[in-house]
Amino acid sequence: MIIDMQTDFCGSGGYVDRMGYDLSLTRRTIEPIKRLLDTVRALNGFTIIHTREGHKPDLSDLPDNKRWRSKQIGAEIGSEGPNGKILVRGEAGWNIIEELAPQPGEIIVDKPGKGSFYATDLDLILRNRGIRNIILTGITTDVCVHTTMREANDRGYECLILEDCTGATDHGNHLAALNMVKMQGGVFGSVSDSNHVIAALRSMAADA
Repeated sequence: MIIDMQTDFCGSGGYVDRMGYDLSLTRRTIEPIKRLLDTVRALNGFTIIHTREGHKPDLSDLPDNKRWRSKQIGAEIGSEGPNGKILVRGEAGWNIIEELAPQPGEIIVDKPGKGSFYATDLDLILRNRGIRNIILTGITTDVCVHTTMREANDRGYECLILEDCTGATDHGNHLAALNMVKMQGGVFGSVSDSNHVIAALRSMAADA
């Protein structure tokens, strides 16, 4: 799963940029995710899922408190920005960045909230395909990725989060989120990095 690699979260003039955060902390994930994505695409047989956070153009699915909080920090959801209306479906900022653009046949899950299971058909998609294991990448580690991991864990999925393929608007929060996963023997799953996963996938392909 590649979570929310959208212009609004890692591009100039987007939601995160308008809030004044360091874009390098979210953009650090792009190259590692691309290497992993290229590997998985070449091996075939894997289900690739992209997610996008965003709201309907009429904002009917935007909770008042979420809009209010975004307004307080200077990036009100639904307001006009350099990439169109912030976090609104169909706007330029809502799109997945070109470097990680989905290919035909890859699944895109549009979500109105932080978690990828809330108000989406993700669970149905995974169960219909017999998927029990999820590799989590994307942004941000401490919010959308972590929320998705917790949701998946409660539904019985085994999750692996990749340190170099995830990032947060604060590096300390990124590290803390990863540490939370490791507590209690892996309370939410496991932590690794793209190099280990790519090596394991290639080894499995060679054995097959």
